[in-house]
Amino acid sequence: MEINKIYCGDNLKIMCKMESESVDLVYLDPPFFTQRDWKHANYEFSDNWKDIDEYLEFMKVRLEQMYKILKDTGSIYLHVDYRVIFELKPIMDEIFGRGNFRNDIIWAYSGRETKQNRFPHKHDTILLYSKSKNYTFYNLYKPYRKEYIINFFTYNDNDGNGKYRMLPDGKGGKYKQYLNKTKGQIINDVWNDIKPLNNFGTQQSLQYPTQKPDELLERIIKTSSNQNDIVLDPFCGSGTTLTVAKKLHRKYIGIDILSAACKLSEKRITRGLNMWLEL
Repeated sequence: MEINKIYCGDNLKIMCKMESESVDLVYLDPPFFTQRDWKHANYEFSDNWKDIDEYLEFMKVRLEQMYKILKDTGSIYLHVDYRVIFELKPIMDEIFGRGNFRNDIIWAYSGRETKQNRFPHKHDTILLYSKSKNYTFYNLYKPYRKEYIINFFTYNDNDGNGKYRMLPDGKGGKYKQYLNKTKGQIINDVWNDIKPLNNFGTQQSLQYPTQKPDELLERIIKTSSNQNDIVLDPFCGSGTTLTVAKKLHRKYIGIDILSAACKLSEKRITRGLNMWLEL
């Protein structure tokens, strides 16, 4: 199987041709069981199913193949929402092992809200599993909020190296922690700092119905892979995963059944991250 390539067709058939344990990271943004047809700009596809059993069988056989081609040190991020999260979690436990479940990441976002007899749905869930206990993972950090620093940090002393505070060193003594040397706040499993794309007027938007923001994939790829690792997106759509992987010096394999999506991904990778400026 060639790398740095987009394959157009049924991802199950294509993944069955891939070598076992050949991929370092899998991210998939599959159909969400919305029971609707998606049409926007030049792109249209169906997410209509006979019933939930048909959908779950579709997902299960593909997840089993992803397990086969994932390296022992690899991880998989399954991106879904409230419609199927509770049905897919047991399937992931069965295939990848309950003990290899790492996180249910909540991607919380804002946007248009309508009045209805329930709370508006404003988050997706991303299930993170590793294939074994020996998996690639790097903690990432984001800057402390200014008000957090003011309220919880007291860097009242200053020397030639900058502002600092004294903290216990665990050995009965103390050490200086400098404000300018703190990494920041460790990123946890609630991601509310990444905005979704609204497909209208957003610079990143390619007007693809289910396009995800670059920042989301950048966080995933940086956390769970190294440079030159192979990243697979079997529902690659507009090519966000592939484009970000290339930018971060990873190798990629993309698959999508829609020829229009494959052409868009190819064009995006060829022209780079600034492609939307040309549209």
